[in-house]
Amino acid sequence: MKRKLLIPACICLAQLTGYGQEKSGVSFGKVTPEDFKPAVYSIDSNASAVIIADIGSTEIEGNSKGWFSLEHKHYRRTRILNKNGYDAADVTIPLYTNGEGGEEELEVLKATTYNLENGRVVETKLDVKNSLFRDKINKNFVRKKFTFPALKEGSIIEYEYQVKSDFLFNLQPWEFQGAWPCLWSEYKVTIPEFISYVFLLQGYQAPVKERKDTRRSFTVQDNSGVNATSKFTFSAGVSTYRWVMKNVPVLKEESFTSTLRNHISKIEFQLAEYREPLLSERKIKTWEQFTEELLEADDFGAALDEDNYWVSELAGTILHGETGELDKARRIYTFVRDNFTCTGYNDVLLTAPLKNIAKSRKGNVAEINLLLVALLRYAGLSSDPVMLSTRDHGYTYADYPLLDKFNYVIVRTEADEEEYYLDASQPWLGFGKLGYECYNGHARVINPDATPVEFSADSLLEKSLTSAFVTSDDNGNFSGTIQQTPGYYESSRLRSLIKEKGMDHFFAEIKKGFSGDVQLSDNYVDSMNQYDDPVNIRYKFELKTGGGDIIYFNPMLTEGYKENPFKSTTRLYPVEMPYATDETYLLQVEVPGGYEVDELPKETVVKLNENNDGIFEYRISENNGIISLRSRLRISHTFFLPDEYATLREFFDLVMKKHNEQIVFKKKK
Repeated sequence: MKRKLLIPACICLAQLTGYGQEKSGVSFGKVTPEDFKPAVYSIDSNASAVIIADIGSTEIEGNSKGWFSLEHKHYRRTRILNKNGYDAADVTIPLYTNGEGGEEELEVLKATTYNLENGRVVETKLDVKNSLFRDKINKNFVRKKFTFPALKEGSIIEYEYQVKSDFLFNLQPWEFQGAWPCLWSEYKVTIPEFISYVFLLQGYQAPVKERKDTRRSFTVQDNSGVNATSKFTFSAGVSTYRWVMKNVPVLKEESFTSTLRNHISKIEFQLAEYREPLLSERKIKTWEQFTEELLEADDFGAALDEDNYWVSELAGTILHGETGELDKARRIYTFVRDNFTCTGYNDVLLTAPLKNIAKSRKGNVAEINLLLVALLRYAGLSSDPVMLSTRDHGYTYADYPLLDKFNYVIVRTEADEEEYYLDASQPWLGFGKLGYECYNGHARVINPDATPVEFSADSLLEKSLTSAFVTSDDNGNFSGTIQQTPGYYESSRLRSLIKEKGMDHFFAEIKKGFSGDVQLSDNYVDSMNQYDDPVNIRYKFELKTGGGDIIYFNPMLTEGYKENPFKSTTRLYPVEMPYATDETYLLQVEVPGGYEVDELPKETVVKLNENNDGIFEYRISENNGIISLRSRLRISHTFFLPDEYATLREFFDLVMKKHNEQIVFKKKK
């Protein structure tokens, strides 16, 4: 359909504060011997490569197709400090394609490697014609890539390219942070008042930002006519937005992180609206419009509304006359979980008809769970797909329905007036259980109401209990029985481990947790196939200490924290635990005959903070030759901001040190 021009008016979204026009001082081709002098950069003395400047810009221009195009430019200069930084010389340029012949065009590309030889700067230019390669990523993206020539330790490399895009919805995002520290990162976007975008800025280190408003002329031509060219020229207000970050550190992967994509400083754009002089049109869908389109799409909801005769045949073999709602739901779920293999856990759309999925007994996570919806509906149960983003994929935006922010599909169903969330793609999940990866905040039920759902990690409690009963002999040796009930998710992990590597391997790993000469016996794991419940672990052990005048005994045995999980002294982004925890350890141990207690760890009770987000209890006593210990660690909150990190690290440091304290037994005189 031909788009129509009207005539001027309105203003763009997003108001930003002003800032002075500081410049990077770097431009393509201007490299001197002085630029090679730093061998180490203060931003990161251990860096293998440092980005000197990363500068991008996007403008909207009239084109010859009767519409508008995005003109995107990108310049980057990088210093390679050692061989570990060679990856910085591999460049990938993504290009959008609509699958119908339309594709963004790489119009300009130049790249040069600079080396210092005998005090002189030597240039080696990229042979673009023979060194640029093209790959297809998926149906909507291709990439062109190259590697810099003549690369050495100490090289300076820089590239510059320009991409023209007729897809206004694909205004290029910008990442201020990446795999390498960056001295200067800048992005500038010029947007006319007749096109509106929503700005989605994230990160715990914000760029300096400014805005400048001017007016300029736009010319739009339409060369599609046979005998004549239509040409429109008009004036409109434009706003230029500029974001700058200096000395941007790398965000390094640390413990308890969902994905760094949630926390790097970056900005994205969502096309929101066309305004006069264009034909006014809202481009951002409502959630109801979003789910309506999905329910009608051939590769999603339409498959649920087809006359699927094969569903009745399959459901009949599963149900065997079950009449109760919950019994039917459990039987259908168990059948799909135990008889289908998931081929991909990062999909939201069908790649094949559900009939084919049912026949082949395999499919991606969306296909398996949409099949589950079809079977549950046939059984008369109210069921809908739910779309979410897993922790490693990143957060979704509750305000904006963006399909590429989702990567996973589960099922919501009702049985006996209770609501259950199901995922039949995971082989070790019980009925009504979801993997902790699904607890990543906002999700949406794909129904006419687009019902929002919140999956909070705080709502998950991983509760574990370990009991140890230990006797001793006159030679200072210990023997005992240990019983463990791990939390639900740890139980799922152990089931998978034992199935893959066997029971002997599992108990061999337990044996490594003891210090000293130890033997295990009567090893047993219960509830291996009861996926709704945690497993139970039981075994006996004999621990030889060698006797002597002094015996050191760690009462935590194989349990407890051997080291602090928070190693970095500072943290630039939040701590995101996958679930709340409640870990209890109980011990009773006899004082060896002929020995007495010389040193006993002190008792302690410590709160994490005033909000009662965590507590650690370590209570130990000796009475009539029996030492009793109770250690309990409870963390009830899963999300901690960077300014709470020091307190959290100090708390776990105390836990770790306490768990590594020894009981000292001394031989009686």
